Amino acid sequence: MRAMLLEKPRPADENPLRLAELPLPDPAPGELRVRVRACGVCHTDLHIVEGDLPLPKLPMVPGHQIVGTVDALGVGVNEFREGDRVGVPWLYSTCGECAYCHKGLENLCERARFTGFHADGGYAEAMVAPAAFAYTLPGSFSDLEAAPLLCAGVIGYRALKLSNLQPGERLGLYGFGASAHIVLQIARHWKCEVCVFTRAESHRQLARQLGAVWTGAAGERPPAPLDAAIIFAPAGKLVPDALRALRKGSTLALAGITMSPLPEMGYQLLYQERILRSVANSTREDARSLLRLAAEIPVRTEIEAFQLPEANHALQNLKSSRIHGAGVLVI
Repeated sequence: MRAMLLEKPRPADENPLRLAELPLPDPAPGELRVRVRACGVCHTDLHIVEGDLPLPKLPMVPGHQIVGTVDALGVGVNEFREGDRVGVPWLYSTCGECAYCHKGLENLCERARFTGFHADGGYAEAMVAPAAFAYTLPGSFSDLEAAPLLCAGVIGYRALKLSNLQPGERLGLYGFGASAHIVLQIARHWKCEVCVFTRAESHRQLARQLGAVWTGAAGERPPAPLDAAIIFAPAGKLVPDALRALRKGSTLALAGITMSPLPEMGYQLLYQERILRSVANSTREDARSLLRLAAEIPVRTEIEAFQLPEANHALQNLKSSRIHGAGVLVI
């Protein structure tokens, strides 16, 4: 099978992924094999190929927003059949035994494994995944439309929940890529006002088209204090700006898997019971809930498609904010 292989982390501009021919993987007991149709391109993929995250294995195949068709079943898999369309997200497996798993916090599992990180992912014609961590996808979404829901959507949804936003309140989004354009639609469904902070005028235009009441740069003040905010851009320097825009007792959620250092800042920015919290991974229930909600709204995912051999180019465009909405590889 064809796959885009990472053998050594390098800057995206140096084309770190190589088109390779790899053996077709066989599913182990409890696993299924997916013939990949589409795979979303995520900022986490960019962090992986550029070496921002310590990698547990090399070589490896990135990609964790996978849509495809089941074409082989391991022993003991009963919840899917060959030919079923499924999605495979970032959370690949958990131990089910640690204290976090028992508390319903499997996103913090001590032995969690992640797709396209611990296990080869979806920048390939096929991959294998535990059946317990694969999902039936709403039929109202095409393969390309569904792919961004599996991480951009799921992590955005979890960040939205952890921001403590309530229906009818005012939300601030810092950075406007794949996650933010989905979160904006969910917030609008909840009758919330949304303010978007982003540098690119094309991103501001998309935000306004999707219902943002205000757009501007990170250092600007919105028309009124925010009830909650989420930072999607991996830039720690945005934290003080976002805290200044928040009302008392509100929450700022940091949705990235990594971030540049947070600058030193005065305690007054946190005082008055403002909350600053990170968002780590997601649970299976997050994924199920987001997929149901996305179909109900329905969410419209803005897609820019790339062919599998163009994965390096897609990552370069992502890094330079040249993707309108979400990038997706067509496999």
